[in-house]
Amino acid sequence: MVEVKAVTHNRLKTPHAAALAGIVFSVLFIISLVLIRLAVPGDPQDTGAWLARDARPVNLALYLLPFAGIAFLWFIGVLRDRMGSHEDRFFATVFLGSGFLFLALLFVAGAVSAGIMIGYTATPGKLMESGLYAFGRAIVYQIVNVYALKMAGVFMISASTVAIRTKIFPRWMAFLGYALALLLLLSVGYLFWMPLVFPLWVLLISVYILFANLEPKSARGHNA
Repeated sequence: MVEVKAVTHNRLKTPHAAALAGIVFSVLFIISLVLIRLAVPGDPQDTGAWLARDARPVNLALYLLPFAGIAFLWFIGVLRDRMGSHEDRFFATVFLGSGFLFLALLFVAGAVSAGIMIGYTATPGKLMESGLYAFGRAIVYQIVNVYALKMAGVFMISASTVAIRTKIFPRWMAFLGYALALLLLLSVGYLFWMPLVFPLWVLLISVYILFANLEPKSARGHNA
């Protein structure tokens, strides 16, 4: 009897965890993106002048990025737990795979960026002359603006499809997810602030889950 109560208690806490994890990811990821976008030019063929004048905000953004990734991983886990027994294996596989790939690509981009900055601090002249900056800058640009954004779009589509079937969040949020996912999938990196679409969508879902869970039980029963 005690074990059943403990399991039930943990189940009731998962919406809170999902909402908080999603909000933490969204806030940290948005801060990181804004700091990087304001400091680093959008042109992947830039000369690297920002390394001398705007390295500090980029360092802060790269410091926050792993914590955003951890929160996103937690968000995936608790959101999947919220799906429960209604989880569809096909879309759940795409949901998990795209989420993990997005996270892995994000970490790779962060690691390459940190490596560029460390190399510049050690030997700024050699980094530029050797062409390593141009090579690393192009890799980060492609990872973030092409591959990571595409995986984020696939994640949104699979999550929205699962949401329509399991009703873990409203249908209009799912349809909004489809529309924004198409923007991510069809964009080729020309829209400078396009990466913000994904964390803002996660933030919307997380806030809904948080408020839905705070709604009194009597109100839920009345609405049902």
